Amino acid sequence: MVEGNGCCKLAGPGYGTPLEAMSGPREALIYVTCVYTGTGREKPDFLATVDVDPNSPTYSKVIHRLPVPYIGDELHHSGWNACSSCHGDPLADRRFLILPSLVSGRIYVVDTKTNPKAPSLHKVVQPDDIVKKTSLSYPHTSHCLASGDVMVSCLGDKDGNAKGNGFLLLDSQFNVKGRWEKPGHSPSFGYDFWYQPRHKTMISSSWGAPAAFTKGFNLQHVADGLYGRHLFVYSWPDGELKQTMDLGNTGLIPLEIRFLHDPSKDTGYVGCALSSNMVRFFKTQDGSWNHEVAISVQPLKVQNWILPEMPGLITDFLISLDDRFLYFVNWLHGDVRQYNIEDPKNPVLAGQVWVGGLVQKGSPIVAVTEDGQTWQSNVPEIQERSLRGGPQMIQLSLDGKRLYVTNSLFSTWDRQFYPELMEKGSHMLQIDVDTEKGGLKINPNFFVDFGAEPDGPSLAHEMRYPGGDCTSDIWI
Repeated sequence: MVEGNGCCKLAGPGYGTPLEAMSGPREALIYVTCVYTGTGREKPDFLATVDVDPNSPTYSKVIHRLPVPYIGDELHHSGWNACSSCHGDPLADRRFLILPSLVSGRIYVVDTKTNPKAPSLHKVVQPDDIVKKTSLSYPHTSHCLASGDVMVSCLGDKDGNAKGNGFLLLDSQFNVKGRWEKPGHSPSFGYDFWYQPRHKTMISSSWGAPAAFTKGFNLQHVADGLYGRHLFVYSWPDGELKQTMDLGNTGLIPLEIRFLHDPSKDTGYVGCALSSNMVRFFKTQDGSWNHEVAISVQPLKVQNWILPEMPGLITDFLISLDDRFLYFVNWLHGDVRQYNIEDPKNPVLAGQVWVGGLVQKGSPIVAVTEDGQTWQSNVPEIQERSLRGGPQMIQLSLDGKRLYVTNSLFSTWDRQFYPELMEKGSHMLQIDVDTEKGGLKINPNFFVDFGAEPDGPSLAHEMRYPGGDCTSDIWI
């Protein structure tokens, strides 16, 4: 445990505690992964630097673009080489942003310290090297470890089979070390993961087989067992699979997973996309882990869609650093929600705002109430621009007062559910958060249009602050 504070001269990156992080400096820049892969434009994906300083003349604008050197990568999630888990190491430095490429299997390492406004490419970890040494492919989530290593979940083998998934380890120089988990202890599906060292536990979630999800979503693939519904409980840090939790039909396609930030807590949540439930997991008295549905988003009865009912499709969520609020998105319905989780067993809806979705006014799709009435959501224009797609990735400011939102999920799924994104590209919004009473409100002064990129409309995904954020830092 680190007892120092965020201004300690001998401290490493990040902050000593989550509450100290809330007093950190306001964000001035955000890095956003932007995708051309799958759009029909033969251009490399890029990392955008967005100015989010309201006192800057370039506020709400892309001020730099770092294209990667290859085409067809599909940049997706991102993470840091060092975070608050390394706070006790004065030699550690939060300098490099890790960019796994979900389709190509490459991992890019970007130097953000030399010039934070204009990051530069530091290293490329090639997929052939990863496959040769680990048989892993389709890299997704990266987390830094207190050891200085970087751990990356990989969703399958080079042929897209889920059974080949596992966890990649890179050393501090970003060389491939091997797999993290013990031989024979790989999960049946891969996606996200989070570790809680004081409880000597890591838990991972499960999307599906890359051979299935890269082709777009097919409900039959769920019935065929090509998508997950399990959480995998590992001993930390030694990588032994201790328990598999079957979430059943209430937990279909569990994606993002988070423990509470307080490192002493033994509970957290996972967003189950297809079931549209937030499931809480927790340690029991005998040391095993259990789960229960904490929040349920009811499907909408709809007309003029591919199915008679539309799930919310919870694709991303996060927790404020003080563990008071949980935020999640419904990518298909189009709303962003805020819940008070001071009682983790009984979340209370505190705020909700509509920022897109398939049932907004002007769409041919309409929702139908129990009494047969039809309705559509009221989605405002921002700076005379219509909002397109649905809310997908979110990032929260350290103080919890600003929530940033992008709208691309994965290029083939974007094309399937929101084809206008292929033509018009993504956008990025900022939502003001009431952290006292609860409440969400779109900031009308902030709008980043990735549809106006010089090389054509692009898809915007993950967001990271140079100084750290709520979705990457882990405390030990």
